[in-house]
Amino acid sequence: MPYIDGFVIAVPSANREKFIAHALLFDRMLMAEGALRVVETWGDDVPHGKLTDFHGAVQARDGETVCFSWVEWPDKATRDACHARMQERMASGELAQTLGEAGEMPFDGARMIFGGFEAVVNLGGQA
Repeated sequence: MPYIDGFVIAVPSANREKFIAHALLFDRMLMAEGALRVVETWGDDVPHGKLTDFHGAVQARDGETVCFSWVEWPDKATRDACHARMQERMASGELAQTLGEAGEMPFDGARMIFGGFEAVVNLGGQA
């Protein structure tokens, strides 16, 4: 079964194109590191809940759009190895150099929620 990294962020709606450019650069690096699939989404029908919701989870403000993304890995070991290499690249400054101007995060990373998930049911995907 694949391993999934999931992310939810609030992006200033005016930064949609910057978000897409940033995602394309970063996500291509993840694919080169062994990711099977990367999906970036732009909130289109994200309702406000009565108890909790995506907006509250990332403290979305007026003028921001909630985005949901995921990365599918063949296994947790591949994901962990990629994360270690990306940390090394960040620490050395190589990652910022590679990404250049498009690498500047077009959202507040402090409000991003993320986690790694073991797939337990996978219908219609790879076994």
